[in-house]
Amino acid sequence: MFEQFSASAITAMLPEMVYAIPVIGDTDIRLFVASGLTFLALTAVFWVIRQVVLVRAKVLAEKTTGFFDDTVVHAVESIRAWVYTLVALYAALQYFTVPELLDSVLTGVFFFAVVWQIIEVATIFLNYFVATFLEKDEDGDGVVDPNAATASHMVTLIARIVLWSLGMLFVLSNLGIEVTSLLAGLGIGGIAVAFALQGVLSDLFASFSLYFDKPFRIGDFIVIGNDKGTVERIGIKTTRIRTLQGEELVVSNTELTSARVQNFKKMQERRISTQFGITYETSQELVKEVPGIVTRIFEALDGARLDRVHFTSFGDSALIFEVVYYVDSSDYTQYLNIQQAFNFDLMQRFAELGIDFAYPTQTIYSKAMR
Repeated sequence: MFEQFSASAITAMLPEMVYAIPVIGDTDIRLFVASGLTFLALTAVFWVIRQVVLVRAKVLAEKTTGFFDDTVVHAVESIRAWVYTLVALYAALQYFTVPELLDSVLTGVFFFAVVWQIIEVATIFLNYFVATFLEKDEDGDGVVDPNAATASHMVTLIARIVLWSLGMLFVLSNLGIEVTSLLAGLGIGGIAVAFALQGVLSDLFASFSLYFDKPFRIGDFIVIGNDKGTVERIGIKTTRIRTLQGEELVVSNTELTSARVQNFKKMQERRISTQFGITYETSQELVKEVPGIVTRIFEALDGARLDRVHFTSFGDSALIFEVVYYVDSSDYTQYLNIQQAFNFDLMQRFAELGIDFAYPTQTIYSKAMR
């Protein structure tokens, strides 16, 4: 970082400072003075940045409604004071020739600290962009969608891994270590790891697909094949579903992206088709009254509307009627309440009119033989 730093140019601007030092003899201390002045100057500049510029920037940021300027202030504020001191000290030491081993140690510590601090600052900006573009309140209830929170955590984790990988390669490169062969080895190793973890990686990418495609969200009631339940958590590898029986069903994300999923939470209303039968002994006049009875029952029911009611077929032991109606809610309990109320009212009306519900019967006719 400071290889092109010219110590002679700085020392040339200073007057000659040769002093007789016991044991050592006549010594020109201009290098020491220049080194100290460099350290003090950089320290002063960093102090002004933290105590003056940063304070004024915070005041200005508080007057704006956006959050990006607050993020910038927070990023600058997150730089540790000892990092400023380390940078000033490293610049001051460039005036001197130190042993190769010590120089390597100092250079390694310096670059590692700088890279670590840069990654911390980059993470702050990363969190800002993730919160702005991924963590969204899609329901408008003031709570971040859990799917978005899961996706943002995965993006942040992957980004930090990439940043640290690049940072360590940068440090090793500046220490004089050949990273080309290391990159080749990492590439081969990465291919081997990818083959070994292809199931995990497929689930990882499937989780991103679930977030961006949004076939369902946490809290939705879904049906997958013969299983059904409420989505409780969408993780990096699996999705947890609470079934109607109460147990937790763990399904891989890859399976969810390749299976047919029914999402009942997306349903605005529920369409119900049901049947009932009355006995063949019912008179034709009463049979004709049945559709009107059903219609009047639904006119008195709240939260449901009748679509149609028809005498559809002659069953083996009953006259079959089909009723189709809509429930103005996707809630399963609401549907059951309406179906139950309809059943109670239908039983009462039929009892008043003397209409009997049919049940499986068999009539045997016998004929005497002469």
